[in-house]
Amino acid sequence: MLKAINKYAKPFNTTDDLDPLIDAIGDAKYVLLGESSHGTSEFYSLRAELSKRLIKEKGFSFIAVEGDWPSCQSINQYIKGFNHLTNDVRRVLESFNRWPAWMWANQEMTGLIEWLKDYNQQTNLSQKVGFYGLDVYSLWESMDEIIRYLEKTNSRSLQAAKKAFSCFEPFNRNHESYAVSAGYLSEDCTREALELLASIQRNKWKFEDNQESSLNMEVNALVTANAEEYYRTMVKSDSKSWNVRDHHMVEALNSVMNFYGDRGKAIIWEHNTHVGDARATDMKEEGMVNVGQIIREQKGSENVYIVGFGTYSGTVVASTEWGNDVQIMQVPPAQLGSWESLMHKTSPANKYLLFTDQNRQEFSTTIGHRAIGVVYRPEYEHFGNYVPSNMGQRYDSFIFFDQTKALQPLILEHVLT
Repeated sequence: MLKAINKYAKPFNTTDDLDPLIDAIGDAKYVLLGESSHGTSEFYSLRAELSKRLIKEKGFSFIAVEGDWPSCQSINQYIKGFNHLTNDVRRVLESFNRWPAWMWANQEMTGLIEWLKDYNQQTNLSQKVGFYGLDVYSLWESMDEIIRYLEKTNSRSLQAAKKAFSCFEPFNRNHESYAVSAGYLSEDCTREALELLASIQRNKWKFEDNQESSLNMEVNALVTANAEEYYRTMVKSDSKSWNVRDHHMVEALNSVMNFYGDRGKAIIWEHNTHVGDARATDMKEEGMVNVGQIIREQKGSENVYIVGFGTYSGTVVASTEWGNDVQIMQVPPAQLGSWESLMHKTSPANKYLLFTDQNRQEFSTTIGHRAIGVVYRPEYEHFGNYVPSNMGQRYDSFIFFDQTKALQPLILEHVLT
């Protein structure tokens, strides 16, 4: 493996050095850009620069991220000129007010958002680039959005929406309470959520306007139905709830692609564990799938290009427990024998690899590949932060930063150093 890395890895300093990667993407309609943590500045910054190039040079039509649909709509409306209430990007990012807000409310995102806004001002409405959230967590926020719009338009779907909302209301917007009740007591809102989704889909054409209300309603209804299933299954099966979540993200992505039609081309930003094909990891043994696998299966590998990201050491933004204040933590040198340690061993420099039909076999040995989540304990990293991976099958390319630094959250007073 070390010999193969030495042979094929190429150094880079700027996105101009990544021309071969842009060329390798070719005519793919789906480009998945990963990250090995949710709190690393370089991952966000380089994904932003790559996304700009893909938009300008290859006509990509939207960015879809591992974020909640309602919050990401605030960005979409801002960059498309639908929101006339503020010209302050920081105010827009205040929509990300639920932990872990730093994933999208960070300094690195502000430059990309302003660039997208400026880019869109030079195009007509049909060519404006969008920004969307694919995740499943926004159950109550999505229902709020649905009811607010249906009340304003006096839609025939309003009754189904109120019925679903009244079913969820006793749980006081507490995901854990609903999960326990639905998972163990069989007191769930499955029927109501599915009835709402069906009603929205039946009346979809009635929500059409020039501010994407039809798409907004459709995906919020998908969130309601799939979030209900996600929380109902999470207390009993990590693998099943994981699959519900990743299937939902692809379902939401497909809704956006259908909205853009034949010209649609998607840039997806998610963690490596979502974009790197699960079949090339030990996730397969647990019966787990992910976004990268599903999209390759649905769209054909020739239409999909997956880029993994990783680092050897540095700092990262994360929390020691779910919901706690964010901290800037040290990322220790990668575990000996891991993918990251071999990348470092070849040379302590930033580099990238293109996996091709000619060389994939040389990267087929299963190797530990680091994954850091929003919850991270560096001192225990060797117990569970390395995913056994066939790198040549998991990705189409890999970008490696030898040293990285923590993301810059906008709400700095919540950051512990």
